[in-house]
Amino acid sequence: MNISYDFIIIGTGAGGGTIANRLAQSGKKILILERGTFLPREKENWNTTEVFLNNRYHTKEVWQDKNGKPLHPGTGYWVGGNTKVYGAALFRLRKEDFGELKHQGGISPAWPLSYDDFEPYYTRAEGLFDVHGQRGIDPTEPPMSDDYPYPAISNEPRIQDVCDRLKKHGYHPFPVPVGIKLNEKNPEDSACIRCDSCDGYPCLADAKADADVNCVRPIHHQENVTLITGAHVLRLLTSPDGRSVSEVEFQDAQGSVERVRGDRVIVSCGAINSAALLLRSANDKHPSGLANSSDQVGRNFMFHQAGAILSIHFDKLNTAKYMKTFSVNDFYFGEPGYDFPMGNVQLIGSFHKEMMISDAPWGTPGVVLDHMAKHAIPWWLTTEDLPDPENRVQWVNGTVKLSYTQNNVTSFKRLMNRWTEVLKEVGGDDSILPLDAYFTKRIPLEGVGHQNGTCKFGTDPKTSVLNLNCRTHDIDNLYIVDGSFFVSSGAVNPSLTIIANALRVGDHLLEIAG
Repeated sequence: MNISYDFIIIGTGAGGGTIANRLAQSGKKILILERGTFLPREKENWNTTEVFLNNRYHTKEVWQDKNGKPLHPGTGYWVGGNTKVYGAALFRLRKEDFGELKHQGGISPAWPLSYDDFEPYYTRAEGLFDVHGQRGIDPTEPPMSDDYPYPAISNEPRIQDVCDRLKKHGYHPFPVPVGIKLNEKNPEDSACIRCDSCDGYPCLADAKADADVNCVRPIHHQENVTLITGAHVLRLLTSPDGRSVSEVEFQDAQGSVERVRGDRVIVSCGAINSAALLLRSANDKHPSGLANSSDQVGRNFMFHQAGAILSIHFDKLNTAKYMKTFSVNDFYFGEPGYDFPMGNVQLIGSFHKEMMISDAPWGTPGVVLDHMAKHAIPWWLTTEDLPDPENRVQWVNGTVKLSYTQNNVTSFKRLMNRWTEVLKEVGGDDSILPLDAYFTKRIPLEGVGHQNGTCKFGTDPKTSVLNLNCRTHDIDNLYIVDGSFFVSSGAVNPSLTIIANALRVGDHLLEIAG
């Protein structure tokens, strides 16, 4: 391919899709390379068995864990990346998350930029991704320059009952900031039908604010934008002096290998695959991988200490369809008697009997699982995991090796136990059951939806991969725009921070590109 582009963007997830949307508005010539295709709109989008048991929308590739054992990652390659199946919970990091925080398990380091640097981009990100919410209730809420673009999603009756009980006992439930296209005031104009197949599912109605629907589709037919799907980028080639990416090599959907050129290359493959791409692009000038003079590429992988609790209320039928409507941060920074951060609690969007099949004793009748599911409320809990250079991505024998050892576990277990106590305190719980399959007590390493770290940004080329504008220190025209740049993970979903940063870097690139 003899065409040269102003920007080549690799990947279309929360980072890549957003920065593509931002740069496309300039009229610059843009090539977007996406490994996947557009996710098909089909009835299976909302089929729980297909989505959760058969992993219909996850890759079939096999990685390795730290012991070299097979690892089947819960990730997918689509236009829109993992936002196609995310829960669309779009939280800002807390202001304190940008500073140094002492955890029971160690230190969460300070970022080289502050919350105030990101705040205007958070506001723009919330607008771009149709976020619903309400300010002024969350006790950990950071300062915000504007209100949410859309009102909070209402609680259905069973969930409202729990919310009221929590408030009565002195807790502070607040609406989850969520990106769905629901119009409760005028439902006839609503793309979202408030179904029970949203969180973790693709949206058959295109009513979830994902990077495909909100960022890529509005721009991919523009004259200045070329989108190639089924394009698996194999490596980045550099100039003779090693200071710039000269060509991007990819395999197209027909198996042919092509090379393309661009003034600036933006890698947005997700924290794991972006690091892997740099590592497998090693050459004489970069023997340890591109942009890796610091030996930090792939290191400090984080994906949260996360788990779920299923509370069963056999005396209370739960008819709610969409439950991801409130969250609790009362324990985010700890509690009296425990001066360490614990994390975030939020509802899971929906729950179905099929999600219990892997955990149930063999031969458990379906009617029993159905009865449990109809009386269940599912909770998702997240504790920050801490950056550790030995938690890392490597490229070994032609595949990803993901080495990870748990940390900050004491705080995570405390949060799980503490929330169980709260549920019993507010009443109505006959039993609290940690699950062992999709909704596990602790989400296993396969659950990499919250992946971040691996190419952190900073001011010192000896200890970081990227500068403050997410350009690599070692290569002048190479940028990484996804969760890789995170210095620490906080304890909320990372998507909005990735989106905000993509807008920030997009502004910088347009400024220097002229």
